[in-house]
Amino acid sequence: MVRPTQLLAACAAAILLAACNGRRSGSSGPPLSTTPQPGQLLQSPTQVGSYTVSDLLSMLSSNSDEAQLLKLAFSPPCPVTVYHIEYETVGGRGEATTASGALMVPGGAGSSCTGARPVLLYAHGTSTQKSYNIANIAANTEGELLAAVFAAYGYIVVAPNYAGYDTSTLPYHPYLVADQESQDMINALAAARSAFSGLNVSGSGKLFVTGYSQGGYVALATLRAMQSAGMAVTAAGPMSGPYALSAFGDAIFEGEVNGSAVINFTFVVDSYQHSYGNVYTDTTDIFSPQYATGIGSLLPGDTTDSNLYAQGLLPEDAMFDNTPPAPQYAAMTPATFPSNLAPVFAIGFGPSPLVTNAYRLSYLQDAQANPDGGFPMVTTDTPPRNAGNPLRQDLAKNDLRNFNPSVPVLLCGGSDDPTVFFLNTQLMQGYWTDNAPGAQVTVLDVDSAVGTNDPYADVKEGFAAAKALVAATEGGQTAVFEDYHAGLVAPFCLYAVERFFDSH
Repeated sequence: MVRPTQLLAACAAAILLAACNGRRSGSSGPPLSTTPQPGQLLQSPTQVGSYTVSDLLSMLSSNSDEAQLLKLAFSPPCPVTVYHIEYETVGGRGEATTASGALMVPGGAGSSCTGARPVLLYAHGTSTQKSYNIANIAANTEGELLAAVFAAYGYIVVAPNYAGYDTSTLPYHPYLVADQESQDMINALAAARSAFSGLNVSGSGKLFVTGYSQGGYVALATLRAMQSAGMAVTAAGPMSGPYALSAFGDAIFEGEVNGSAVINFTFVVDSYQHSYGNVYTDTTDIFSPQYATGIGSLLPGDTTDSNLYAQGLLPEDAMFDNTPPAPQYAAMTPATFPSNLAPVFAIGFGPSPLVTNAYRLSYLQDAQANPDGGFPMVTTDTPPRNAGNPLRQDLAKNDLRNFNPSVPVLLCGGSDDPTVFFLNTQLMQGYWTDNAPGAQVTVLDVDSAVGTNDPYADVKEGFAAAKALVAATEGGQTAVFEDYHAGLVAPFCLYAVERFFDSH
């Protein structure tokens, strides 16, 4: 559940800010400088935690999914110090804003923990919480895993929270906006590097880019942007990302409703409306009246997903009406293929849906007239060039099937993922096979059978054991689907990417 970078205009571009060197009312972050500079560090990094190896292993062991890593050859040598950084960046329209993130520094006396170290730039997955702060690893599972798998193995880790989160002054998040999110990553890296000397930290010259889920998309978009800008990247490891956004969106509207469709769709519509201003004239153009009022200010927010559902602000599962928008669409209301995910698709339909039938019909008609080249069948494996629906135009604009990697890439995911379909990985792989046959691309399905001399045999076996444990102890296949994307696949892919990077 997704470049050329945007240049930052000065005061005139800062439409959403009270003033170019001022603050948004109620914001807690630091002020922008008089002449904002993307990538400028706003203040000295603040140390927020220091963790021994035993601290990190204890954190992992308390999470049943992550604990499975401890059964592999997992023995990180480095203690880790975590800092909170704040820097200047841009919003979805190029407006000046701020963002924050984590800088994780390995320590200790071991040879892999000291001296000039490789730098890892990491993009996190979707969060609905405005307060999200990956530097607070004691309360952030993704940050905890990142510290244990990468920083504790000797990588200097830079991980932005993204504009719109934590202390950022931006009143929305540019969700799955390729230009902005890649710029945000590059700015976080620049800010962190400017702090290295003051922390007695030294980068080796090697730079690795990775991320999970939304972050998998952001990582691949960042690789594209860095290549375009002539920036050196050693290797990339995007994981379980919605890279083929146009095809993924069409699949959802054609009845393959993913497990987090309500949240993801609400997020992306708000993001593209803020960034491009073209998705709707009124929220009722898309959303059912009971949800339309105020929906543009829900995400990211100050309440939990469950509270949004309990308050009736969003439906928990029903993306679409269980009545077809027209008779010819009955077979995709819901879709029944692929059959292994049919139970997930069915949950996405109900009597009080998020999206009106009229909007779904208009989207489907445009998809039929201007099909994506990767869905429902693979033809060109490229986004549509002449989509008429504004949302489909924006999805095509942000689709990543338009560049070829010049460095080694590992795409990792799970083939039964009900949240971000493996279709995204397969379409990227197919696009590169056709357009960049010499590209150094490795695809790892952690949910596949172990092959002969398989370099990831232990990862696949560990994943299979973890999945079986969830099925046996937490409620069978339903529990596996619920845990699959964020809980089961994430730690094993992260571990596989770390090993991949070690070989480069």
